Parts: sequence; C-alpha cells; structure tokens
Amino acid sequence: MSAQNDALSSYAQAVQTVAERLRAHPGPVVVLSHENPDGDALGSVLGLARALRALGREVFVPMEVPRYLRFLVQEGEVIPALAEWPRGALAAVLDVDNNDPTRVAGADLAAFDGPVVNIDHHGTNRRRATALLVDPSVPATAMLVADVVDALGAPWSEQVATPLMLGLNTDTGSFRFDSVTPRTFETAARLLAHGARLGWINDNLNQNPRSYYLLLREVLDTMEFLYGGRVVLARVDGAMLARAGSTWEDVESYVNLLRGAEGAVLAVMVKDYGDRVKLSLRSRGGVSAQNVAVALGGGGHVPAAGASLPGPYAEARQQLEAAIAAELHRAGLEGAGTGALAE
Repeated sequence: MSAQNDALSSYAQAVQTVAERLRAHPGPVVVLSHENPDGDALGSVLGLARALRALGREVFVPMEVPRYLRFLVQEGEVIPALAEWPRGALAAVLDVDNNDPTRVAGADLAAFDGPVVNIDHHGTNRRRATALLVDPSVPATAMLVADVVDALGAPWSEQVATPLMLGLNTDTGSFRFDSVTPRTFETAARLLAHGARLGWINDNLNQNPRSYYLLLREVLDTMEFLYGGRVVLARVDGAMLARAGSTWEDVESYVNLLRGAEGAVLAVMVKDYGDRVKLSLRSRGGVSAQNVAVALGGGGHVPAAGASLPGPYAEARQQLEAAIAAELHRAGLEGAGTGALAE
C-alpha cells in the first residue's frame, strides 16, 4: 500500500508541476502533438488549448487535422505549421515523446530552445522535458490532460470536456480494450458531468465518405491470413487510392477492422508509399504489437503500435515477417504454422 501511495503522490506532484509551469509562463503556449494525429492527439491538444484560452492565455495550435476528425475543430482554432517560433513561447507536447522531434508535427522542435512541457502515456517515452507528466498505465493522454485542467483551475465547459472525451473514447476503442481501468471510467464520468458529448462524438466518427467503402473493397482483396489465421495482414498503395478516389486518411481505421477477424492475435495494415512503408499494428491475446513495432524501429503501446520502414514493400515485408515470427515465438505461438490459409 505504501508503494501505491508513493506512486499516487508522485503522480499528483507531476500534475501540479506541469500545471504550475503552464500557468506561470508569461508568453504564448504552442500546443503540439504527433504527425497524422489520432483522436487522442487532437482531443488532448484541443482540450488543453481551450482550457488555457479560457484563462486568457495566448495559444497556438499548429496542426493538420485529418478529415474524419474535423467535426471537432472550430473556425480558426488550428493553424498551419509554424515557420518560426513565437517570441517567448513555451512548447506543450502532448501524446508523443518530445525527444523525438521527427514525430512532433506543426513546428520544428529541434530548433526550439525554450521550455518544454511533455504530457504523454507511451511507455517508450524517454522522460526528458522542463516539466513532465508521463503515465503509461493510463489508456489515453486525454486522461492526463483532464487532471492538468483541474490543477490549472481552468473553468470546465462542454468545449473543454468533449475533445478530452474524444481522446479517451478513441484510444480505448470505445472503452472495449483491456487498457480500460476503473480510473478510466471515473475520468469519463467527470467529463460527462462537465458536458462532454459522447453520443455526438460516436455519431460523427461512424460517418464515412463513399470513397472509404470503395477503397475498403480493394483493401479486403489484399487480405492474407498467416500463421494459421493468427496474423491478418492487408495492404494499400497509391494506385488503389486513385481508383477509389480516396486519400490516405480513409485507411486509418482499417486495421481495427482486421483485428476483428476471429482467431487473430495480430493485425497489420500496410501503407505502401512506394519508396517507404508505414505499418499500423493491433494485437491481443498476449501478443505485443509494441514489440513488433520496436523491432522495426517504431513504437507505441502493447495492443496498438506502428512503424515506418524505408525502401520498397518487398524489402519491408521480409523485415516485418522476421519481427512477427520473433514475437509469436516469444508468446509461445510459433507452432501455429506459417503461410496463408486456404480459402
């Protein structure tokens, strides 16, 4: 119990330190997250930015928001990537390790010499910042931001609570993943009490353009069932997008569809850009998507991770297969056999 109390005390202190740094900074705050932002990245950024603005602070949010999340963004709330940093700025980096500037989008963090606040829930975070709040035990960065908003003393409103609910909802798979804890529901209840529009969020997330379904038809034709059906893989390339009149944004949710295949413990969605390959990974049943991603130079969480590989797909496929085989062996599933299942 003492260790648990110490952990809670340490967490509370980190929340207060981050909030005090944000509250005391006299200049503008630039709120950033990772490239290709997901619901947790956008929700965390908007939740914190709106809370700071409610306190009268000058806030910049440079972000390219994907189509499927634009329903949450208000007119003029986000701006294009910064060409230069505002004088006297503080950088608040959310849902990504600030020590990996190649993944931080919206501004050149490597060229920034001012204070940095980092709020994140990835276990691979290297924990280096002026003020730091990192907790891999929580399923979404939005949960951490909610505690920071409380510590800031910012006024709660539907406009602050709803984006944080988006982050919590999306990173837990609508509260279906094993990462969900009693604390997750406690945070969700707080956000609902502050007016978060959960039903509205889900209704908007479930709407897809025609191109999404035209592309999905092509993607399903590429599906492979490997290792006795324990691994499900599909691929998309630029030619498929052109035929469907689609964009890369339409691909984002396909990996979760693959994960739903009965008997699958690992789902892999391959984005084939020609000169490079990007992988989205989802896992269950003791298999770690994170281990596969890390072996390929990427990162993420145990059930959800990703990696990017240079070169053509044929080369990346060999590396991917080696990483998958190693992880299945570690999980005691190497006896499942290899190769695609017969129809």
